[in-house]
Amino acid sequence: METNRRPAYRRQMYHYYDYGNTVRKPNEVFPKHEEVHQVEPKKVSRQIRQNRKNALRMSKGYVVFLTIAVAIAFVVCLQYLQLCSEVANRSRNITSLQRELTEKKEVNTIRFNNAIDFVNLEEVRKKATEKLGMVHAKDGQIIIYDNPIDNDIKQYKEIPKK
Repeated sequence: METNRRPAYRRQMYHYYDYGNTVRKPNEVFPKHEEVHQVEPKKVSRQIRQNRKNALRMSKGYVVFLTIAVAIAFVVCLQYLQLCSEVANRSRNITSLQRELTEKKEVNTIRFNNAIDFVNLEEVRKKATEKLGMVHAKDGQIIIYDNPIDNDIKQYKEIPKK
C-alpha cells in the first residue's frame, strides 16, 4: 500500500523544459490506472425523471407564442429589407436627378453666354438713337434713390426732388 495519501491531482508531477525560449511546456505524468476512480451512476427517482420529461415538453400555449413571435420577427425583417431597398432606389434616383440638373445648368449657361455674345451693344445703341429717336438722359433728369431692400419697387407716388 502506498504511504503517500495526497489526492490524485496533487500527485501529478510537472517537468518543464526550455526549448530555446521562455515558454514552458508541461510534461505531465499521468496517474496509474489503479488510481482512477470510476463514478457510479446515481439512482434517480421516478418523480425526478417525470419532472425532467415535463420540463422538456412544450405546452400548446408556448408553441403558439413562439409561432407568433417568429411570424412577427419575419414581418419586421421583411419591412426592414423593403425600407432598405426603397432607400437605395431613392438614392439612385436622387443621383440621376442631380446629374440631370448639372447637365441642364451647363446647357443653360452655354446658351446664356451665346445669347450675350450674340448681342452687340453698340448696334443696340445706334438703333435706339437713330431709328427710335431715343436720347441720353441729362443730369437733372436722373434721380438717385436708395432702396432699403433689394427687391422690386412699386411706385405709388411721385419721387421727391432734392
